[in-house]
Amino acid sequence: MMNQFAMTGIHISLGAETLFTVAGFPITNALVLGAIGLVIFLSIFLYVAGMIKRGKYNRFVGLVQWAFEGMLSAVDSVVPDKVVARKIAPLSLTIFFFVLISYWLSVIPGLGSITYNGFPIFRSLAADLNFTLAIMIITMVMVQVYAIRRHGVFGNIGRYLRNPFKDPLGAFEGFLELIGEVSRGLSLSLRLFGNCFAGEVLLLIIAVLTSYFSIATLPFFMAFELFIGLVQAYVFFILSLIFTSLAIDIHGGTVPEPDHTAIPTDHSPSAHLAEPAVAVRE
Repeated sequence: MMNQFAMTGIHISLGAETLFTVAGFPITNALVLGAIGLVIFLSIFLYVAGMIKRGKYNRFVGLVQWAFEGMLSAVDSVVPDKVVARKIAPLSLTIFFFVLISYWLSVIPGLGSITYNGFPIFRSLAADLNFTLAIMIITMVMVQVYAIRRHGVFGNIGRYLRNPFKDPLGAFEGFLELIGEVSRGLSLSLRLFGNCFAGEVLLLIIAVLTSYFSIATLPFFMAFELFIGLVQAYVFFILSLIFTSLAIDIHGGTVPEPDHTAIPTDHSPSAHLAEPAVAVRE
């Protein structure tokens, strides 16, 4: 299969190619492999969920459960608000695992050798800029939704738009924050697209250059691409959490007033003596 992959020649296209249309909707090679990735994704987690509900475990179920719990703990560590963290987790984890599977499918040797109407039938969904832009838009929209829930509509707008006459420095800071939101979103999508597309091109060039020796050289580069796919999926996942955490954080540098009516939980003299020192440091 690797030798057949090496003899296909170099065919590089920046955009996904249309194989056929259904009711005027173009079906691209990225959509075909993306549909396969979706089936694999759903099959894995439906199988694991069913096994856990029945109280049955094996090594595969344990591996998936270990990976899921590890990523869930990362959500809790990045987002300080546990209530918000649990609301963010389903979307973030879904994007992580689906991107990971979509990226890894592009590493399968021989995909480029299967063609239809002169175009490869399979192309990684993560190497389609439309897909990476779509998940970026979904992520950034949800960031704004959580920010509005925390600050309110006008409070969230106040993060970006401030009175330049009363607070010129704050107005400039808000303008930079607005630019930052756009640049962060674009960097999310372009980083994932660029790495996956470059990985596909790298494997194709190595296969063509090494020809019949590709059976010895390609496995090393495939293992490297599997690692890069894991890194890129995790980077997208963790950055989306960080952006959400920053959006729901309290801005403006104001410290809430202490509640003097509350009953202190520590009645020791040392606790009361330590309070002024903390206030000075703040």
